[in-house]
Amino acid sequence: MPDYGRDLLFGAFLTPAASPPHRAVELVVAAEAAGLDLATFQDHPYQPRFLDTWTLLSYAAACTQRITLATNVLNLPLRQPVVVARSAASLDLLSGGRFELGLGAGAFWDAIAAMGGQRLDPGKAVTGLAEAIRIIRGVWDVSERTPLVADGTVHSVHGAKRGPAPAHDVGIWLGAYKPRMLRLTGEAADGWVPTLGYLPGGPGDLAALNATIDGAAVAAGRDPAVVRRLLNVGGTFTDAGGGLLRGPAGQWAAELAEIALEYGTSGFILATDSAEDLARFGQEVAPEVRALVAAARPGGV
Repeated sequence: MPDYGRDLLFGAFLTPAASPPHRAVELVVAAEAAGLDLATFQDHPYQPRFLDTWTLLSYAAACTQRITLATNVLNLPLRQPVVVARSAASLDLLSGGRFELGLGAGAFWDAIAAMGGQRLDPGKAVTGLAEAIRIIRGVWDVSERTPLVADGTVHSVHGAKRGPAPAHDVGIWLGAYKPRMLRLTGEAADGWVPTLGYLPGGPGDLAALNATIDGAAVAAGRDPAVVRRLLNVGGTFTDAGGGLLRGPAGQWAAELAEIALEYGTSGFILATDSAEDLARFGQEVAPEVRALVAAARPGGV
């Protein structure tokens, strides 16, 4: 796949562990100190070992100045779309435009149902996500004076007031792997955030998945480049190479630059709870990846 020409982002995928309670926030602060662009958290409201994601993100935003925060990804079946829209806008306003909204269609349905959430089959879950995206954007659209009405099969609103608008154009990023979710990403999302470990064929799987997103974007009258491609990655820093993202920082940089140029990935989010690894990723890997990609792009030096 082509390089979509997007600026590169580097981030952290951190565990929202409830014990010790301040550890997750300390890691966000460490990620910011390392020069990373993003700090992201998974959202599993049925998991008592985890802090509530919205509360954690709000607290982390108050403890930082520059880094962008994101859900990676939010559990939509347990969160009402209008409330999600207002929560996202509120955090974006309070943080000075430092929030991006990752959304997921849902998983772990037994746990969701145990908390009172609606159990959805895969088709209904994707339908619900598509409806939620329209509702969320409708709440943010304060230029429209009429109340928001949306008649959906999973999510409906009947005259909801609009607003507040976020401080910036909050991106909606989807965690997607299957064809219908990928098509929704191309049709309606601002970003795609899969996890490398869930790709059986490794980075090479990105080609076909990107093609599905691109085809849906074109069919919807969109430029495929408007959909930012991000990737959750994991690895180990070692002195000697031992496979993909297992080696010294220079090897990491070369491998990530190749993924960026071959598959259009413009955001790399490292899953780690090590402040040392965050520092190496932000201070050693990220600058070299940026340099390698810039040199390989047309007009690069």
